[in-house]
Amino acid sequence: MYAARGLAVSFSVFLMVYCALSVGVIFCWRRISQYAQQHPVRRIADLLFTLRIFPLLTAAVITAAFTVPSFLLLEPRSIDEPIGEIPLALGICGLLLGIFGLVNAGLAVTRARRTISTWTNQAQVVDICSPVPVLRISRSVPPMTAAGIVRPRVLLSTSAEFLLNGNELQTALNHELAHVRRRDNLKKLLLRFVAFPGMKGLETAWLEATEMAADDAAVSNAGDALDLAAALIKLSRLSPVEAPVDLTAAIMHSPASAVNARVERLIAWCDERRVPPQKYSAWFGVVAGLATVAVLTVTYSQVLVRIHVATEWLVR
Repeated sequence: MYAARGLAVSFSVFLMVYCALSVGVIFCWRRISQYAQQHPVRRIADLLFTLRIFPLLTAAVITAAFTVPSFLLLEPRSIDEPIGEIPLALGICGLLLGIFGLVNAGLAVTRARRTISTWTNQAQVVDICSPVPVLRISRSVPPMTAAGIVRPRVLLSTSAEFLLNGNELQTALNHELAHVRRRDNLKKLLLRFVAFPGMKGLETAWLEATEMAADDAAVSNAGDALDLAAALIKLSRLSPVEAPVDLTAAIMHSPASAVNARVERLIAWCDERRVPPQKYSAWFGVVAGLATVAVLTVTYSQVLVRIHVATEWLVR
């Protein structure tokens, strides 16, 4: 009974914190992202992804670092106290939430593996200088995509290879390599694990920001920007933009309006890049982290006592 009560309390706290923070993110992410518009798009993408997984990370930290220790240290083992209906119901819901996330992520991996296996049937290795393998596929869609998490590779369709000239092909490849370096497919898998109603807008904004961040990483001068813009235009005419496939990062996985915005942004690349991005020292993060650790060290025992009082009220 002691172990069951501890599990019920832990899952209950996790569920309540996770749901409360998720609702807060749903209502606040647009306002927060507006304040970051003056920063490089790479930082905006990182901010949006951080906001998206913030409820999960915070709920996990609070549960593991505070709720579980407070129960183990302060809850008497000799008291045979029954589990109340509320914590039991919340605990079951929290457990089901975790199971749903695992199943959803597992299904996404299975679908992606099946789709990529179909695409790469009879694929050929392209002799091109790249840190990851580049495979030529016979399909026309997707024209170019980064696939895989543990062993990433770039899939290049024969149609895209025929349409693009050398510079356009290289900038498009650099775009996909940027997705690989930023581990965007792994981030998409994490989003499958933390699925929550009402987060579609935030996830769509993050996907658009990641595409623009990959565009920025793929170009280093005005010529590269124009080459990538030309590649986007040519590939958009190749076929209608396809729906995104699980755990892949394709250069054309964007709505037509978003592709147009990317092209316009690349054409105006020189004007945008004249303003140097604002730099922040890593010492700010180090000082903030040390200050947080110091505060927790001083107040940790008191926090555990208060959390135990709150969970006792929850159990009763």
